[in-house]
Amino acid sequence: MPSRRARRTTRVAVAAAGALSVTAAVLVAVASAPEAAAAATTFTPVADTYVDNSATGTNYGTSGQLGVDNSPVKRIFLRFTVSGLSASVTNAKLRLHTDDVSGSNSPAGGTARVLSDNTWSETGTTWSNQPAVDGATLTSLGAVNRNAWYELDVTSAITGNGTFSLAVTSTNSDGADYDSRESGSTTAPQLVVTTNATTTTTPPTTNQPSADPVLVGAGDISDSGSGDTATAALLDNIPGTVFTAGDNVYDNGTASEFNTYYNPTWGRHKARTKPSPGNHDYNTSNASGYFGYFGSLAGPANRGYYSYDLGNWHIVSLDSEITKSAGSPQEQWLRADLAASTKPCTLAYWHKPRWTSGSNHAPDTTATPLVQALYDYNAEVIVTGHNHQYERFAPMNPSGTADSARGLREFVAGMGGAGFYGFGTIQPNSEARNNNTHGVLKFTLHANSYDWQFVPEAGKTYADSGTGNCH
Repeated sequence: MPSRRARRTTRVAVAAAGALSVTAAVLVAVASAPEAAAAATTFTPVADTYVDNSATGTNYGTSGQLGVDNSPVKRIFLRFTVSGLSASVTNAKLRLHTDDVSGSNSPAGGTARVLSDNTWSETGTTWSNQPAVDGATLTSLGAVNRNAWYELDVTSAITGNGTFSLAVTSTNSDGADYDSRESGSTTAPQLVVTTNATTTTTPPTTNQPSADPVLVGAGDISDSGSGDTATAALLDNIPGTVFTAGDNVYDNGTASEFNTYYNPTWGRHKARTKPSPGNHDYNTSNASGYFGYFGSLAGPANRGYYSYDLGNWHIVSLDSEITKSAGSPQEQWLRADLAASTKPCTLAYWHKPRWTSGSNHAPDTTATPLVQALYDYNAEVIVTGHNHQYERFAPMNPSGTADSARGLREFVAGMGGAGFYGFGTIQPNSEARNNNTHGVLKFTLHANSYDWQFVPEAGKTYADSGTGNCH
């Protein structure tokens, strides 16, 4: 066994996601991405779609485009979840980016309206069942051109933290086309909310970007429900690297399911995602849907395990669905990878948990050789999923005995969006549990320590956070 690394001095810091913000005149095209401004916070939609009276039964919730027109009649629907505001709203602007095609040009870009209905479904709304556009008229756009940003003042509709639905309609037969949230984070619609905290000379700590890397994610993510929509909205406002702890999509990990369920939500963060596979991903032979969707982001072709570095941390993504026995290719690779690492801190993630109090899936004892290798090389953290809940354990050695000196702290982070599972017998050293709140698990990776934070979906209050040291 390699010699134990020297204990390092703990450095504790608090960091949170930096808010994207903009400064621009109302109803004037913006030629570039939003500029930084201390008091403005940008939210992307948790849902968006449009309807078309020439295709009354068609849903466009997964389209990369949002159309508004009067011939045929097209209406845009957007829903935003506003959270984290600590001061009164002074201004709110809906920002839309026109598609980069000639058909996006229009003499009238549309009129923003308020909706009272926040229950409409992104992937279920059609012309035939659309919500009523029953609220106040807010403001209208003049002429719009392709590939540009435009703003509508919606201040009167945004009262503070909460969920808000907006519609964009038009009375002009020469319609406009905008990019939807499925088009990617750089051109997705935005709701930019400014509060009276503009008088504060030093922005609140929670709005300051972290100097240390952030790793954030969860497992058990996308299905036909709305949980993944809620957790993807959290990722919209948390910078850093995104991990997945398996079962990225349900039920069978097919290419169609990835495109239908995962891509419209967590898929907008695909470029910064480092995934791992789960048993449902392997319901398709050789997890071909998973490997086909993520490509090189999932490591060497069809292998299932890989590693990378973030700051002072070595991060390992493993595959719980292939053999993990001592001497297996994966276990031998892991030991060689850990031996070669020059980083003082290590975090690993995979799907099936070595320890869990969940009632649906028992602890996976076959993962013990992986845990042993990580313990031998003084790793700090394991993150898993599989049981659809959140659980945190005290640091333990591979036999499951509490070990405050060298133990690995395991998190079960199966709260990424799928339906919840219950708890059974609570296992030794289980310190925190929740099974009624979707969310993401955020790590701020300091030079010789880490902070963890359970970030709950909008409208929920469950919280868990703390700090650990590197060995």
